[in-house]
Order: sequence, then C-alpha cells, then structure tokens
Amino acid sequence: MKSIPVVSVVGESGAGKTTFLEKLIKELKARKVRVGVVKHHLHGADIDRPGKDTWRLAGAGAEAVAISTPEKVGLFKKLEREMNLDEVAGLIGDVDIILAEGYKKGDKPKIEVNRSAHSNRLISDPAELIAVVSDVGWNVGVPVFGLEDSAGVADLLQSRYRLGLR
Repeated sequence: MKSIPVVSVVGESGAGKTTFLEKLIKELKARKVRVGVVKHHLHGADIDRPGKDTWRLAGAGAEAVAISTPEKVGLFKKLEREMNLDEVAGLIGDVDIILAEGYKKGDKPKIEVNRSAHSNRLISDPAELIAVVSDVGWNVGVPVFGLEDSAGVADLLQSRYRLGLR
C-alpha cells in the first residue's frame, strides 16, 4: 500500500494558514487530488457541542462516540495521551495527500505561511521547509510563493508527491 504524504502548514497564529489552506485545497480538488486535513489545536477544543446527543452520550461515560450520516462520519474518543500526527493521519484513509494545519514542532515537511505585517521572522528551521508562502522574498533555499499563489504551491506538491497521477 502506498504511503500517503503528510505536509504541515505552519506559521504564527493569525498569519493566514487557514485562509491559505482553503485556497490550496480548492486548487488541489480542481486538479482531482483527494485531500485530507488535520487541524492541530495545542489547547483543548470542544468540538462536540453541549446538549447534542453525542455530547450527552460521552457525558454519560462512553469512551468513544461515533456519529454517522449518509454524507459524513465523526468520532469522539477519550484519549490517555495526545495522538501524534501519524496516528491521526492513519485514521483518514483514502486520500492522495494529508495537509496538517499546525504541528510546527513535528517531523513532517513544512510549508510556512508568513505575512510581514504579522511577523518579521520564520518560525521553522529552513531544513524542515519545502516552501514558504509570504509577502516577503525570503532566501532560505526553498521556493517562496506569494500569499495568493495556491496554484504554485499545488504545482510543487503535485511534482514532489506525484499527486493526481492515478
């Protein structure tokens, strides 16, 4: 079975990671690339809303609660420890690439999003980077793309990981 590439999109809080990821996902989908996403929160996030059935069942003591509809499935599971990116990625399944928002301390290749109005430094070691998305012409030995250049980043990912060549 082919290994699914995982790339982390990192940057300071408020740098525009989610905004850029939205554009990149749309660009990759237009190219028939199947994309999975993992969003990392350093602080606990309550993704199951109080009062909903799944929340009530978990509150009653269930170790795991899955919700299934004809279009989606979701799983809420209590953990003894935080799952690492590889473990979470393993839950995603049949996609061509997994883009992780966050995991800046992880060991996956990174694309750093940086805006000069927000930060005057990169947070990643250049050796970890495969690209920078910025309004600054960084000279760190990897391609630098403009903040709107999702097509350029998609080209890079397709070339590097042979995406969409089924």
